[in-house]
Amino acid sequence: MSASSGPVVIDLGLERGEPETYHRPERRTTPLWLGPALLAVLLLFSVAAAAPPPGPPLSELLRLDISPGDPDTLTSDGRLVIQRAGELSSYDLETGEQQWRVAQDIPVYRLRTGGGQVLLRPWAPGRGEPGTTAVSLRTGARTWHNERNVITFPGDDLMLAVEGVRSLSGNGRRVEKWIEMLDPAGGGARWRLWVPSTAVLLAVPGPPGGPGRLLLVRDDLTAHVYEAATGAPVAVHRMPPANYDPENPVVAGGLVLLRHPGPSGIEISAYDPLTLRPMWTQPATGTREIQACGPLACLIGLDGVRAIDPATGDQRWHRPGWRSVAESGAGLIAYADGPEYPAGVVDARTGRMLVDLSGWRPVGGAAAGGELLVTREIGPGPRTMVAVAAPGLPHPRLLAELPTGTGECQTAPERLICRSVYGELVVWAYRPLTA
Repeated sequence: MSASSGPVVIDLGLERGEPETYHRPERRTTPLWLGPALLAVLLLFSVAAAAPPPGPPLSELLRLDISPGDPDTLTSDGRLVIQRAGELSSYDLETGEQQWRVAQDIPVYRLRTGGGQVLLRPWAPGRGEPGTTAVSLRTGARTWHNERNVITFPGDDLMLAVEGVRSLSGNGRRVEKWIEMLDPAGGGARWRLWVPSTAVLLAVPGPPGGPGRLLLVRDDLTAHVYEAATGAPVAVHRMPPANYDPENPVVAGGLVLLRHPGPSGIEISAYDPLTLRPMWTQPATGTREIQACGPLACLIGLDGVRAIDPATGDQRWHRPGWRSVAESGAGLIAYADGPEYPAGVVDARTGRMLVDLSGWRPVGGAAAGGELLVTREIGPGPRTMVAVAAPGLPHPRLLAELPTGTGECQTAPERLICRSVYGELVVWAYRPLTA
């Protein structure tokens, strides 16, 4: 091409050099899926708009008149049993319906359940031993009466009639004279055991998959293990001197742990509950209490809370700022400033904080799905707020505000049961966060 030639111009026949299809498309410029997707979104919003709004976080299920001294108890199979106005009655916590009602003119100070029975322990100031009456948990009919105190053990289908009980709290109890293992259905004695003086009574684990056993530590420091089903002796061992109060010894991690004086101060010893064979002994200076902490044992003392492996005595974690711990359905609750206000829900295996409970009070009982109900008072009045602490939430999630004057609350799965200063007991249903 010569230098004198002009520029070569190629005319595309368009104004801006754009493909003709930008103005007159011969094929789709949007994907095929866009239309159906938009239609599905519109349908979703229309269905959501048509659906009824969720109900209130708390809905009243049952309301009963009750006096401050009237006892009640919640059963593991979802019942509320209550004594009031000269009668004993049972309510289904699922529906709020009354299951049965029977006359009960003798006032009692506690209601306990076990073996399909409700155990009534009457008030009897200055009258000696009032005995224990059992009524059927299914029908309310009286089934039997025992002239002595009948006690049960949490987690075990054991029902014992004892004499001279020195303490009704804790896992260990000091008893004397005759001990009888009762048939819960008929109240008859399966076997009897004579205690020469006094002894600390403790339920201990049996063989894996088998029934539990009983441990009696007598005043002469000999510990005896018996089969719960037959009363047959299994093992005997001499124990070191200790106070043997209702909280000592304890069962933690499947072993018996005892706090006792040693050559250089307080020590802790572990024993196999099947044979009473000593497992280990180690110093525990400053330890004032031992508690079960899930699979571990927690030593409570002036230096805080230390968790040890019951099988070896090895320390797993230590929290100097904690003052006590308590097991709950949500796991382990740690307390830093006192028994009323917890620090949080923690992982028992590691001591790691799971849910911060600062400013909240835990509500006793068993909630659903590892949740924990907590309350706090705020503002003038004051107002009581209830919230749910659940796995995966760093803080409790607010549930509702309770009516003025509400207190003394307890929980059952998906239920909140509270008393009020106006002489009422109210059962609410709530929606668990894990549902």
